[in-house]
Amino acid sequence: MSNGHHIVVLGAGYTGMFTAVRLAHRTRKTGVRITLVNPTGRFVERLRMHQVAAGQTLTEHRIPGMLEGTGVRFVEGAATAIDPEARTVTIDGKMSLGYDTLVYALGSATDTGKVPGVDAHAFTLNSIEIAGRFAERLTEVAEAGGTVTVCGGGLTGVEAATEIAESHPGLHVTLISQDEPGGMMGDKARGYLHRALDRLGIKVESGARVAKVLPEGVELADGGVIASAACLWTAGVKVSPLAAEAGIATDERGLIVVDVSLRSVSHPEIHAVGDAAAIRLAWGQIHGTCQSGLPTAQYTADTIARLVRGKTVKPFRFGYFHQPVSLGRRDAVIQFTKADDTPARWRLTGRSAVMYKEFVSGSPLLTYRLSKRMNVSTVVSKGGRATRKPAA
Repeated sequence: MSNGHHIVVLGAGYTGMFTAVRLAHRTRKTGVRITLVNPTGRFVERLRMHQVAAGQTLTEHRIPGMLEGTGVRFVEGAATAIDPEARTVTIDGKMSLGYDTLVYALGSATDTGKVPGVDAHAFTLNSIEIAGRFAERLTEVAEAGGTVTVCGGGLTGVEAATEIAESHPGLHVTLISQDEPGGMMGDKARGYLHRALDRLGIKVESGARVAKVLPEGVELADGGVIASAACLWTAGVKVSPLAAEAGIATDERGLIVVDVSLRSVSHPEIHAVGDAAAIRLAWGQIHGTCQSGLPTAQYTADTIARLVRGKTVKPFRFGYFHQPVSLGRRDAVIQFTKADDTPARWRLTGRSAVMYKEFVSGSPLLTYRLSKRMNVSTVVSKGGRATRKPAA
């Protein structure tokens, strides 16, 4: 690759930001140009969105300031089309941006289209603005001593429910989940999580499937209705349709199908990271989390830097290490895991778990700052023996 090679990174979430900053450091003497594209100039800490929903105010981080000193150009706008044959990206339907290498880091969002009424009557954690409006509604409901429902018993739903219950003790909080909350954890960590839910007065409707979200309630598949003055929806995810619309090979969910070096199997000049990539390892497919996303960004930045210099690359390897869950501001539980994300023997609870979780939530911003000057690793585990062989 010659000097002037242009790399465009789509999306400035956790993975896109890390890819751009690390790539700038790794290619600083090659003449490579890097452009980062994002719909807004604010960097959103998705790991803390449940805090915003509960009414807390986060420090605002501006993307141009975070990129200062890297040489990365920032374009504020939404990618609306990709032409992989011409190697161009259309921004906001009008501006055309050419690329030699594209990093697709558009991530995922809560899916509001599968269950009737969600898009009209429920709030999500998809943006600071929506979470902020939910927080305003919470204040109104709390004054009336009303009921709030959180739909989705995954770790995001658990964090949101506990944060809300702790911040608004006058509220009646109901967590509705098709599966058991904390079901992926070991028995002891899961038991600790459920005791925290009980302590905070959260009513758990486990094994319940939501059929419809109503203006003043949630209708279950069995016909029952749970009163709800405000509903927070955290169940299910969707990805941008941009890749599929462009003819880039995707799976049934719209994730870009990648090879062992996280490059598109149909367009090798396109690298996909984080939630946007369908990544299979020997033990199974990675599910989208910040824990797996940052290592994909690190690997992709290093891979592109090596390709720019004409060097070979090794296959991507990754193993899960932990499941950190905050239970309000004063409690947390950490389930340590095997490479395939199944529970291991060890766990952490209480104040030590709170400090651990706070470190995890704050580490991306520290990583970006340090990555301007040095190569900082976010890889805790490469998976050991579980990833030494490629996926079938």
